[in-house]
Amino acid sequence: MTGRQARRRPQPGPYTIRDLHALPEDGKGFELEDGWLIEVVRGARHNHVAQRLARFLDVAADMAVHVCLGGGWEVSTSSGVRKPDIVVVPREVVRSAIVADPPRLLPGSEVHLAVEVIAPGTGSERTDRVRKVREYAAVGIPQYWIVEHHPHVRIHPLVLDGDIYRADPPVGPGSTLRANIGHHNHFRVSVDPATLLDV
Repeated sequence: MTGRQARRRPQPGPYTIRDLHALPEDGKGFELEDGWLIEVVRGARHNHVAQRLARFLDVAADMAVHVCLGGGWEVSTSSGVRKPDIVVVPREVVRSAIVADPPRLLPGSEVHLAVEVIAPGTGSERTDRVRKVREYAAVGIPQYWIVEHHPHVRIHPLVLDGDIYRADPPVGPGSTLRANIGHHNHFRVSVDPATLLDV
């Protein structure tokens, strides 16, 4: 074997989407990554930040798109099935997914925005910051936001530039993130990360 030889991709694990959906609650707390079932870590603070941000997006969104919140929504990628904390997709795509059985899997190529709220110090943090950056770019998701919530909320917006993401400056408390969402800039949202911890 020479140094120039391409590295072989690891053998996929033994699990399928059928195994994922056979788990309790249809596998809501797991993702499918290269044939392996990977637990998704979420907590009360994490869920609160995700819900608040989803509300901001929902208020700003037009009728052509739908804001999906939570692990019940699945996105297909080259590695399997991901469950972003928030996804923004065309309304007709959501309508088709709801009618389907099981009513969850969304094509990654149709997603306008994926948001992952980081669970600090977990294995899923590395996946969200490294692996999903490649996966979401590969399926053409125009924007991917990584949201930190400890000790303060900061949003790291990544914008697709060709076939890779360009990292825009992170936005912290007291500043405002302004972004146009969608393949054709369907709607504009403004959010101060500090408000995501409000109750």
